[in-house]
Amino acid sequence: MSPTEENYLKNLFYLENKLGEATVNELSKSLDIKMSTVNSMMKKFAEKGLVHYESYKPLKLTEKGRQEAALILRKHRLTEMFLYEKMGLGWEEVHSIAEQIEHINSVVFFDRMDELLNHPHIDPHGSPIPDKKGNIPQIDYHRLSDCKIGEVVTFSAVIDSSEDFLNYLSKRSLILGTQLNINSVENFDGSMTISYQDTKADVLSKFVCDRLLVVKV
Repeated sequence: MSPTEENYLKNLFYLENKLGEATVNELSKSLDIKMSTVNSMMKKFAEKGLVHYESYKPLKLTEKGRQEAALILRKHRLTEMFLYEKMGLGWEEVHSIAEQIEHINSVVFFDRMDELLNHPHIDPHGSPIPDKKGNIPQIDYHRLSDCKIGEVVTFSAVIDSSEDFLNYLSKRSLILGTQLNINSVENFDGSMTISYQDTKADVLSKFVCDRLLVVKV
């Protein structure tokens, strides 16, 4: 599979997981590619048994398509973890590099990376790493914005892994594994006052809280 095909498949996987289904138009916008070009690729994918495709109907990955997409995610997320753990890059730096390395077509290369990392289950952003068969671990994450006053939670993942957002969190010493105490929630705009690292308190907007995933303690 070419890098271009892998990007199509990965984006379709993301859209399907986020929206429940995806259209050619949504995939076109996600990839910034003309709809006619996307249609041509979907016909090709349908011939390969990767997607259910009918004109003017939502796209749906086949079982084979979902497995192939998960294996691309495996390569990406293992690479992010390797860059973070073994090379000391920041969690805000690893995504763009992994976007390039994920297209290397070598099972032994990524299996060896997995071994050197001692088979991690999540990447530096808390996203689950698929196994060698494309199975994705299920983690019971909740959005911070859905939590209640008085709850104690562990910051475990982010939905938004953009460099600007991760730098924003780093400046506030909000790193994965941090225990958060929810002190108050503003009715007007949904902003939250949280305390963490013993005494540190901060006010986070609903925009931020929507993008932080937590596990309840």
